[in-house]
Order: sequence, then C-alpha cells, then structure tokens
Amino acid sequence: MNPGKDAGKNAGKDALLSAEPSAQLWQALCEGDETRAVALVRRALAAVGPAQGTSTGMSAGMSAGTAARERTRAAGERVLLELIAPAQRRLGLAWAADEITVAQEHAATVISERCIAAVADSTAPALAGPVLGRVLVSCVGGEWHALPARLVSEVLRLRGWRVDHLGAQVPTEHVVAHVRRTRAQAVLLSSSIPTLLPGAHNAINSCQGEGVRVLAGGAAFGPQGRYARMMRAEWAEDARGAAALLGRSPAPPVEAARPPDLDLPHLADQEYTMVCRTRLQLVKQAVADVEEGFPEMRRYSEYQRERTVEDIDHIVGHLATALYVNDSDLFTRFIGWTADVLAARDVPPWCLLPALDSLLNRLKDFPRAVGILTAARRLLDPPRSTRPI
Repeated sequence: MNPGKDAGKNAGKDALLSAEPSAQLWQALCEGDETRAVALVRRALAAVGPAQGTSTGMSAGMSAGTAARERTRAAGERVLLELIAPAQRRLGLAWAADEITVAQEHAATVISERCIAAVADSTAPALAGPVLGRVLVSCVGGEWHALPARLVSEVLRLRGWRVDHLGAQVPTEHVVAHVRRTRAQAVLLSSSIPTLLPGAHNAINSCQGEGVRVLAGGAAFGPQGRYARMMRAEWAEDARGAAALLGRSPAPPVEAARPPDLDLPHLADQEYTMVCRTRLQLVKQAVADVEEGFPEMRRYSEYQRERTVEDIDHIVGHLATALYVNDSDLFTRFIGWTADVLAARDVPPWCLLPALDSLLNRLKDFPRAVGILTAARRLLDPPRSTRPI
C-alpha cells in the first residue's frame, strides 16, 4: 500500500465532489462515464431551487402537493437548460477546437441524451394536471442533431404541453401527415445545419398550408432567427422562448402552401438553381484547382483526399444556401468557422483560397455569387508576407 498515493486519490475525489455540478458533468462527459453523469443530474434535480421569477412557491390557495409538483417542474427545467444544454454546447466548441475527437463528441452526446431521459423520468410524476394543448417537435429532413429538439420537447412537457417528439431527419411529408392525424396546434422545427434551409422552408410552407402555426429554432436559422422570419415562421430563440410564443395568440393561418419565390423574390434570377444543378461539376473543378494551388494536397492519402472533396462540397452547398436566402453573411460565417477548424488542426486557412478562386472563375457571370465569394475571399486572404512558402 502507498499511503501517499491513496491520499492523492482521495484528495482528487474530494475536489471533484466539491466542484460545481457543471464542471462535474463536463468531466463525466469527457470521460464517457454515463453512470456518473446520470447520478450527477439526479443529484442536481434534488438540490436545485427554482430560478428567480419562476412561479413555484406556495401561493394563496395552492395545495402543498401542487406546490411540490411546481417545484419539481421548475427544477427539471433548470437542470435541462442550465446544466445539460451548456455542456452540450461546450462539446461542439471543444470538437471545433480539436480538443476532443468525433467519437468522444458522439459518445458524450449519447450520455447527454441519457441525462435528459433521467430528468424526464424523475419529473414524470409532477406532470399530472390539465394539458395546455398538443404540439409536434421535429428536426427538419436531413438534420441529425436531435438533442436541441429533445430539450425543447422536455421543457414544453414540463410547462404542461402534450408533445409529439419525432426526432432527427424527418421528411416533410411525414411531418405533415402527423399534423393531419393528430391535429396538433403547432409544429416546432429544429435545424442547426444552414444547408438544410431550403428544405426547412418547404416544411414551413407545407405545415402552414395545413393551417397550423410553425415555430423555428436552431443555429441554421441565422442570428436572431433572420431566416426563420424571412420564411414567415415564428422564431423561437430557445426552449423558454418557444414556450412563451406558444402562450401567445398565433398569427392568422395561411390558407395554402406558397412557392418559395413569394417569400424570396431574389430566386427569380435563377442563380441558386444553376449552382444546384452544376454542383457536381463545380466540386470536381474546384478539387482540381485546389490541387494545383495547394501542392501539399498531392501528398494526401486517399482518406485525406476524400475529406477534402467533402469539404469542397460543403463550400458549394453553403454558397448555394447563401444564394437561396440572399445573405453573404451566411457564407462568410461558414468560411470563418471552417478556417478556425482547419487552423486548430494545423492546416493553413488560406488553403481554402484556391477553392474560392475556382468558384469565382466558374461563376463569374453570376453577380450575387461573385459578391458572396468575394466577401469570403477578403475574410481569408492574408498579406502575402505572412503566407508560408
């Protein structure tokens, strides 16, 4: 036995147990320790009090049982939004900074889902009572980041709604069919991937064509939900915002689905359509031009080449989406994010320039595309003296 070693272990354990719950949960997620993460969440549920401004106390005429249920609901909401959700956002940032692997991020996300399930299980007895109405929560078609939608679903349940949570990658026709079958009062659509915006627009129009209100949320819809509003959806910044919107009177229902160009008249110039139609050719030419302008690529393995082709395809996809919503900021945000991800992996961000130049050359007769690509190029192009030789 080594007393000094054991003492060190115990000291480390005591430090962990005395740390803030958020730090403890983060460590459990990074270590892939599902048992510890779920236990931490259950302890937090028991310990957390109602947030300031949350109605959970004993008001006049409220029974002790009702007050206890309200406290349980409020505690569940706080654990979901103030403990689990921030940890999940931190995972995304850690992956982008190359601090954790894709496998670690996926494993941690699965554990986060188990933590959410633990909250749902622990708070279920407090959900007895009148139901405010029925809503449907779904990711748009192609969206695999399902955890934000799950968080919204659980918060709405705690607020008294009956929620049909459809999960990830739900085609629009299935969302509409479910609306018809259940007569849901609202559809909440979640997306974090900007290139899914055209499909999200179709989903919004299709659901509104059924006479149901649509709320949209997630990073795909842009800062302050600019693209959601452009597509005539109600913007829900977060789960609490969604609950607040559902408590208000909805806008008058739309009588029929609208073609996209009624909301986005700039689509009449056909630039978006032409980029979509020639996407494969654009990617193929850009790959060749990148190899010419970034000679290091010639030494890439087959795996590295495949990832490079995927990256260029993402660039073209985001360019098309920027044309769809007529916003160069969407493209420059993506290019800036990609440059940061590359830099974290010791890949010079300026290696993206040959791809942008290739697209500029091929799309020189498309004014909006040229403007978008030029703005992104200005973001990336460093002084010549700072480039490696």
